[in-house]
Amino acid sequence: MLQELLCRRKDVLMILPYVAIVQEKISGLSSFGVELGFFVEEYAGSKGKFPPIKRREKKSLYIATIEKGHSLVNSLIETERINSLGLVVVDELHMIGEGSRGAILEMTLAKILYTSRTTQIIGMSATLSNVEDLQEFLQAEYYTSQFRPVELKEYLKIKDAIYEVDSKAENGMTFSRLLNYKYSDTLKKMDPDHLVALVTEVIPNYSCLVFCPTKKNCENVAEMMCKILSKEYLKHKEKEKHEVIKNLKNISSGNLCPVLKHTIPFGVAYHHSGLTSDERKLLEEAYSTGVLCLFTCTSTLAAGVNLPARRVILRAPYVAKEFLKRNQYKQMIGRAGRAGIDSAGESILILQEKDKQQVLELISRPLENCYSQLVQEFTKGIQTLFLSLIGLKIATNLGDLYHFMSGTFFGVQQKILLKERSLWEITVESLRYLTEKGLLQKDTILTEKGLLQKDTIHGSEEEFQYSFHITKLGRASFKGAIDLAYCDSLYRDLKKGLEGLVLESLLHLVYLTTPYDMASQCNPDWMIYFRQFSQLSPAEQNVAVLVGVSENFIGKKASGQAIRKKVDKNIVNRLYLSFVLYTLLKETNIWSVSEKFNMPRGYIQNLLSGAAAFSSCVLHFCEELEEFWVYRALLVELTKKLTYCVKTELIPLMEVTGVLEGRARQLYNAGYKSLMHLANANPEVLIKTIDHLSRRQAKQIVSSAKLLLHEKAEALQEEVEELLRLPSDFPGIVAFSVEKA
Repeated sequence: MLQELLCRRKDVLMILPYVAIVQEKISGLSSFGVELGFFVEEYAGSKGKFPPIKRREKKSLYIATIEKGHSLVNSLIETERINSLGLVVVDELHMIGEGSRGAILEMTLAKILYTSRTTQIIGMSATLSNVEDLQEFLQAEYYTSQFRPVELKEYLKIKDAIYEVDSKAENGMTFSRLLNYKYSDTLKKMDPDHLVALVTEVIPNYSCLVFCPTKKNCENVAEMMCKILSKEYLKHKEKEKHEVIKNLKNISSGNLCPVLKHTIPFGVAYHHSGLTSDERKLLEEAYSTGVLCLFTCTSTLAAGVNLPARRVILRAPYVAKEFLKRNQYKQMIGRAGRAGIDSAGESILILQEKDKQQVLELISRPLENCYSQLVQEFTKGIQTLFLSLIGLKIATNLGDLYHFMSGTFFGVQQKILLKERSLWEITVESLRYLTEKGLLQKDTILTEKGLLQKDTIHGSEEEFQYSFHITKLGRASFKGAIDLAYCDSLYRDLKKGLEGLVLESLLHLVYLTTPYDMASQCNPDWMIYFRQFSQLSPAEQNVAVLVGVSENFIGKKASGQAIRKKVDKNIVNRLYLSFVLYTLLKETNIWSVSEKFNMPRGYIQNLLSGAAAFSSCVLHFCEELEEFWVYRALLVELTKKLTYCVKTELIPLMEVTGVLEGRARQLYNAGYKSLMHLANANPEVLIKTIDHLSRRQAKQIVSSAKLLLHEKAEALQEEVEELLRLPSDFPGIVAFSVEKA
């Protein structure tokens, strides 16, 4: 990446699977940008500019999630700047086989391959098997290595015996040892899997991860172990652990999870999506520095941030109720062994006798194959792809679209994936779907090229008489990256909103930007719903009436009465979630809202970041439709409120990557009230002024702030130069050049 940015003077795009990893990479790379003279730009959630700012001298490293990376590539193709992208790096390339996100990743890569001859793509993964298909799709060279900086030993535990995984042995394992830990009958009941025996072999001097099937199980296991662990563990780094608890309270307005209050003194914590990002960041820092030595976690940690351990224990061969896949197993055990710290890493999978055969098959079989998700009904991938191809004028008729599809990952795998319909039939059906939805319009033309294509593809002559153009609604859906399953609902809701937009409070706007997909998975607590409903002001109740939800209906649901009148469940759920968001924007305290709605605080934070990202999408949607001009200014402000959800004075500090609400408040109280303050701060002074700030974090904050300040200054400089530059179509210039010629 550095070679591309500094030597070849080209921009670079790095695509990562999760927002947390995007932020981790930005924090790590900002100091390189400051020292070596390039920009590091975040494209995640609601952040990112489309198209990106065109830089005069310095090049940009865009670090993006899968979805934002796709929008970025679309904007570069549209502005004919795709060749400015010298390199695209995709981490966790196996994500291409995972649902709708996989479909988006495939679209992104296929468009780059089709529109740019100079952009190099590098894909990386530790869990890929059918590499030949991906190699053919990406027209790629393949490099593989079994090298690990730290050796990994795999073990299985059955009852109190431990076996080493051994591919040469007849049944795939050889006996290693018996567990040497004295359990009383009471302890056996509390800890039937001997987890305490396994973890105390490594903690507190080394770190350990225990993967559990569910979030609740993580918390239960952490509590159970702390009931059994010796009081000696309380003395290890006692002062630092006390600081962690104090910090957690500071960032959570004095609140602390009772489970963490009990487990942290022992050096133990749980780690799953029920934590807020502030809490997660703080616990991860404590684990990285050895203050915490044991995490009980869900499988998401394996695919997320970089938190390795001396020993990794899998509590059971399940993720939720699903039996473990080979890829998931490899991801989890891959966390064992820390380069530069451990001489070896080890994984132990705990299993019951009933699962033994299935587990032995799991560890001996090859990794699962990776398949294209473009034509899965639930992803609407092929329809989304065609809409953007026609919107970008990459392909506008049946023949061109069919030709494009042949060069995708799906095109490579079509013989395996298509049993009942041909690629041609799917192409025709998808175009029909988009036309009927009002996103595309047919133009009747019969070109010579079209006739030639007809002869080579064997479609009917009538089908080849059409080329397509994108409608206004289609362009708005494509520019806003709106899921095609919801684009007509969004249009209807915004249109209906114009008839009586309630602006006395934010509730109506919040409802319009509450994500549809989260509403469909929501189960309201009707008593809480009714209580919140009855506390609304008349103007707020008017919003509920306008969207079609009455207090009478909620009251009947809360009292368990039968309801004859049909009410749209998705609207009811969406309004409930908008109550949660609205309360959060008013109170800016996740803990009190979590208590009020009886929802996990991590879920509320996910809802908030989902709403911020969707609000940004709705803004881009409205920018393409003149009739929705009124929403534009309103949504710019709402997106900002949803993105940061803090008091206004903290927003400039939270623009700096890695500065979350708790840290922003600390900095503000210490007198660092603006981006300029942070960019000019001395890291050594910061360490002394701000509690629990490591030297590494202080340097990262200052680097990120400097980079952001330089970006803003350069953008303004470019705007000035653009204003003062003589227009290229200025009459005198044309006349002069003709005369000279």
